[in-house]
Amino acid sequence: MPGTGKSTISRTVAVTFPRLLGADNRPYGADNGLLGASFFFRRGEGDRGKAALFFPTIASQLMRKIPALEPYVRAAIDADPAIAKKALRDQFEKLILQLLTAFARLCRLELPIRLGFKDVQGKYQDLALHQIPERVVERDISAFLRHQLTRIRDEYNSQALEGFELLPDWPGEHVIRTLAQMAVPLFIFAATVCRFVEDPVWSDPADQLKKVLQCHQTKTHDSELDKLDATYLPVLNQLTVGRPDPQRTPLPLSVSSLARLLNISPTALSGRLNSLHSVLSIPSKADAPVRLFHLSFRDFLIDPTKRAAEFWIDETKYHKMLTDRCIQLIRQHLKRDICGLQLPGKLWSEVDRQTIDAALPPVIQYACQYWVHHLKESNGSIRDGGPVHTLLKSHLLYWLEALGLLGRISDSLGIVDDLFALLDPVDAIEVSAILRDTRHVILSCRSTIDTAPVQVSASELVFSPARSIIRNLFENEMPKWII
Repeated sequence: MPGTGKSTISRTVAVTFPRLLGADNRPYGADNGLLGASFFFRRGEGDRGKAALFFPTIASQLMRKIPALEPYVRAAIDADPAIAKKALRDQFEKLILQLLTAFARLCRLELPIRLGFKDVQGKYQDLALHQIPERVVERDISAFLRHQLTRIRDEYNSQALEGFELLPDWPGEHVIRTLAQMAVPLFIFAATVCRFVEDPVWSDPADQLKKVLQCHQTKTHDSELDKLDATYLPVLNQLTVGRPDPQRTPLPLSVSSLARLLNISPTALSGRLNSLHSVLSIPSKADAPVRLFHLSFRDFLIDPTKRAAEFWIDETKYHKMLTDRCIQLIRQHLKRDICGLQLPGKLWSEVDRQTIDAALPPVIQYACQYWVHHLKESNGSIRDGGPVHTLLKSHLLYWLEALGLLGRISDSLGIVDDLFALLDPVDAIEVSAILRDTRHVILSCRSTIDTAPVQVSASELVFSPARSIIRNLFENEMPKWII
C-alpha cells in the first residue's frame, strides 16, 4: 500500500549492503559490499519511470560486480544484439534468469507476480507491510520519530540563543506516542512530519510540531486518505498564512516543473516553492529538477472527495494548460537542423550530449516528449484547424528530428497511435491523413531517423506517398541533393 515504507526499506538495504562484510567477516568483492545491483523507479522521470532499461541495467551492474558473469552477458548480447529493446520477459530470461539460479522479482505484489513466486527456486520471505500488526508498526514509527526529533532538537539547540533552547526531553514520550498513533500504518506521515518540523524556512520546531497536532485534533482520520489531511494540510496552510481570503489566488501546486514551462518568472516560482520543502525535494541548483518526496502528496491534491477544498487540483484543467504551453514552446523553439550540424548524414552517435542539450534545453525536451501525454489526460480531442493540426502542419518534421536527437524516435510510433485515438470522429480528416502518412514513414525509415536525425526531412518527403499532405506541406523542405 502506498506510504507504508517500501521505498525506504529498499533504499536502506541498497545503501547498507555495499558496507556489509561477507559471512567470513572479510570484504566481499571489489567494493566491500554484498549488493549485486539495484534500480530505483521513479514515476515520470525518463528512463527511471519505466521498465525498459531495468534488466539491462541490472545485468550490467551484476557483470561489474561479478566479472565471471561477463562472458554469459556478452554471449546473450551476441546472440540477440537487440535484446535491450525486446519484451521484458525476453530480457529477463536471457540477461538474468540464464545467469542466476534464483532471482527474486521485487515489485508490487500483483496477482501474476504472487503466483510467479511459486516458480522461484530457493528461499524467500513474503512480507506485506500493510498487514504487519499495528503494534509492531507503531513501535517502529515511534523509534523513527524519537530518533529524528531528538536529532532536530539537538541541532536546533546548538544554534539557538541562550534561554530559547528546546527542553532536554522535547517533545516528550506522550507527543511521540500521539504522532505514532496518528501515523499508523503510513510511514510517509512520520517522514513528512519530521521534514515539516525541521523546515529551516520557519526555524521553530516547537511551533511547527504544534501545527501538526492542532490539525490532528480537528480531524477524525478514519481512513488512510483522512490521515493525508494531517500529513499535508499543515504544509499547505502555510502558503496562505497572513493573507486575507480575497487576496488568495490559485497556486499551480500540481506542477513541479520549470518556471518556463509554467510561463511564470523563476523568482515567483521560487517564492511559491519556498514553503513546500516538507513535501518537495527542492535542490539548490536552478537547473536541477524539483521532485515529490512521495506520490501520496499528489494523491492528496487530486482526491475527488476534496473538490470543495482550498487546495484541490483539477487534473484535467492543468493538463489542458500544460498541453497548450508545450505546443506553444515547440512552435516557438523548434526548427530544422536545430543543432546546426549542416550535415544530413551526421550520425546521432557523433553528436555530443552538450550540443543536444544546448539546442534542446530541458523544458523543450519535456514539451517534445510529453505534450501528447498531457493532451490525453486533459480529455481533449483533435480537430481539423485546431492547435494540434496547426502544430503538425508547421512543425511535424522538426518535432520528429528532436525526438531523434533525444534518442526517442522509437517512442514516436506509440505517440502517433495515441494521437489517432484522440481524433474527433467527424471533424479530423486532414489530421488523420497527416498521421497516417507519418506512421507510414516511421515504420519505413525509423532506423534511418534514429541513427541520423537530421535526415528526417528527406526521409519524410521521400517515403511519403506522392499525393500525401506531408509532401504538400513540406515541399520547400526537400533537400537540394534529392532529385
